[in-house]
Amino acid sequence: MSWFKEAAGGGPPPSFKEEQDKLTEDDPAIPGRKVSNKSANRPFLAYAEYRQRQEKLHEEWLEKKKARDEKIARGEKVGPLERDPTAVEEVGVLGLLKFLLVVVVVTALAGKFVTNSYTWDYEARWMQLKSWVPEGQEPYRQLCSFHPTVWYHAPAMANHAPCLEECGAMRLGHYRPHEDSDWEGGRLFSPEFLATYNGEDPGKPIYIAIDGDVYDVTKGAAYQKGGSYHILAGKEGARAFGTGCFKEHMTHDKRGLNKEERDGIEHWKTFYRDHKNYWKVGKVALPPIDPKSDPPLHCDPKRKAEELAAREKKAAGAQRPVAAQHEEL
Repeated sequence: MSWFKEAAGGGPPPSFKEEQDKLTEDDPAIPGRKVSNKSANRPFLAYAEYRQRQEKLHEEWLEKKKARDEKIARGEKVGPLERDPTAVEEVGVLGLLKFLLVVVVVTALAGKFVTNSYTWDYEARWMQLKSWVPEGQEPYRQLCSFHPTVWYHAPAMANHAPCLEECGAMRLGHYRPHEDSDWEGGRLFSPEFLATYNGEDPGKPIYIAIDGDVYDVTKGAAYQKGGSYHILAGKEGARAFGTGCFKEHMTHDKRGLNKEERDGIEHWKTFYRDHKNYWKVGKVALPPIDPKSDPPLHCDPKRKAEELAAREKKAAGAQRPVAAQHEEL
């Protein structure tokens, strides 16, 4: 607080002077001046010492270069000139690549130590090996094992169900390519075979299907046993994704859905297709929908009542022509 005393009218504080016996080092900035070896001065002193060493090394190199040039002038054989030890090295492409490699390795090891994951729990789709390695499957048609002389094929893979029902669980050995199928590759599942990937077996991944497309959702905790979405595991439930009736509408039957519900299905299809942790593994061969059957009733009581009323009205309208024919007879 000496400055406050001076501002209040007092005398100036005494100037600081170091003790002469502590001034043991040469000042690197002012020739002939001595400074102490206190901690505040040590970085400057160390740098001055480093510069002196560098200058000495450079002078020695200049002497060697001068001697080499004199030998060359006399016609004597000389070896290659040594590199100047004080020359600054420029970082080339190889040096930059080495630096980046070290950064990647150190970052990965730190991630393994902190999060037990080399990628710091970052698992984007492009980092999944399965998304880069195609499974090599092609369009297939099935040779039914119970009817070895009968081939069944339809361009739409959903129409394979009649044959699948007779042949049971699907086995890839029963398939061979077909030239006019629209199947884009991956594994082909029957509903029964897809049901085995429902999370009950810890040795198998968890699959779900939406509108015929099968996705691996093993990394989603909600799809594990006991999770909120476990009801979807191992099943096709396109209609449920649109209506939200996950108990009543686990089916691919989309008849009678309004535009909002159909848009909802498309939204979820896009969600699974673009998700960083889920990827498509194939398709499920769905059974055909009987056009004469009624679509599943809605889980909402109001919508259910409306649908039942519409069905009764439709049934009553279909009976009137039959009654009119009997009166004419």
